[in-house]
Amino acid sequence: MLNHDSTAALPPADHQPVHLENAILAVLARAPAETLSAPEIAQVISDAGDWHTLLMPIRRAAVKLALDGRLIIYRKGKPVDPTDFRGVYRLGLPRHD
Repeated sequence: MLNHDSTAALPPADHQPVHLENAILAVLARAPAETLSAPEIAQVISDAGDWHTLLMPIRRAAVKLALDGRLIIYRKGKPVDPTDFRGVYRLGLPRHD
């Protein structure tokens, strides 16, 4: 399981899209076989403790990363169309097996 207290070597989590994309990928790379929710990712990359403000930027970044083929968005355990999903979702790295 991912350790949320360990933030060493994470890129800065400011709201700039590229930095946020890199931070999301870095968190997912720590446990590549796992999927994580947006709140789980936000809690890891938030340096101010107010991770709620990161939820919409994470969603936007996740859609872009999914469209680029760099991550997968899951809903109810199944990959979804990044341009058409609602509700609770999880993020994971593409599997190469």
